[in-house]
Amino acid sequence: MNAILYGVGVGPGDPELMTLKACRMIRENDVIAVPGRDPRESTAYQIAVQAVPALADKTLVAVDMPMVRDREELRRYHQAGARQLEKWLDQDKNVVFLTLGDPSIYSTFSYLCEIVASDGYQTELVSGIPSFCAAAARLNIPLTEGSESLHIIPVSRKMTGKAGKPGKSEKPEKLENAAALTFDLPGNYVLMKSGSRMAEMKQAIRQSGRTAAAVENCGMPDEKIYRSVDELPDESGYFSLIIVK
Repeated sequence: MNAILYGVGVGPGDPELMTLKACRMIRENDVIAVPGRDPRESTAYQIAVQAVPALADKTLVAVDMPMVRDREELRRYHQAGARQLEKWLDQDKNVVFLTLGDPSIYSTFSYLCEIVASDGYQTELVSGIPSFCAAAARLNIPLTEGSESLHIIPVSRKMTGKAGKPGKSEKPEKLENAAALTFDLPGNYVLMKSGSRMAEMKQAIRQSGRTAAAVENCGMPDEKIYRSVDELPDESGYFSLIIVK
């Protein structure tokens, strides 16, 4: 089989931040897979169609990827989604799967890609601009300077130890001991998926003595920018990202 499944990053939200390659992949392929039950309601689709209007006339494949907590249920959704994609590959048709940001960073596509590749199909990733790079640009600040390290942490996971060391449980609904996130590793931090944990993060950042800034819905029409810990709201949307320095 010569057909390929492509995971294509569409960037964080601004259609002008889509890469030339991402746009070309959409134009040159007829089958476009999008996460969600209704492709046209997907954030990834709504970003991409602004950059490539021809996307609206493509064959759209809805791949349901709900945010559920049960691992076994998630596995069933991933298996079902992979089977959907493989049906098109079996017809010798390339499939372009649109994903927010970059497909290698906390992307649900990675689970589908692993299954499809293990079944013997060809897969490729097309990089997109990651949300934390776009957020740093919107804030007009560097993520790192000199030899500084950068730690990227998804704060929706349960943490019981120091920064960057998740606890044994990975239930996304519970973040324990946020004050233990002491930022004692050298360098700067990116706190992703932090919207529902803003109050806890604000407390931890204040205790650390560090500075912070954040962007909510980076590059989207309802984008919001917070330039200090004091400006951070106690609650924010899912697409919220904090940079701690």
